[in-house]
Amino acid sequence: MSENLKLSNQVCFPLYSLAKEVIKQYRPILNELGLTYPQYLVMLVLWEEGSQNVSEIGNQLFLDSGTLTPLLKRLEQKNIIVRKRNPEDERIVTISLTEKGKIMKEKAQCVPDRIAETLNISTEDLLNLKTIIDKINIQIKTTNN
Repeated sequence: MSENLKLSNQVCFPLYSLAKEVIKQYRPILNELGLTYPQYLVMLVLWEEGSQNVSEIGNQLFLDSGTLTPLLKRLEQKNIIVRKRNPEDERIVTISLTEKGKIMKEKAQCVPDRIAETLNISTEDLLNLKTIIDKINIQIKTTNN
């Protein structure tokens, strides 16, 4: 068997495995906030950017509206966000934080540090890893455009 076809020599498998494990580590921390990992990602966008329409959130998270819509409905049922149709174009739905959603940001401040602690890795190492991942993502996007 060729060395380049061994699972242990693939870059994709450790990335996949790591992503799965890191997201698994988020689960108990986010449970305390009453959020799933995809809901947390939406909240990060809203905390950073403020009100956004569904397609803007989808573009940032690389999710389509079919995936986002049920997720947003659940956040709305929890009174964390409000979905409002644009009166001029009802196809556009704007997502805004409720007061509860804004307050949740303070409770979520600890999430990144708790993840670093759970992974037993320094914040510096995590930032270095993120820098490398960002560099690869930029390279891929540049190549594909």
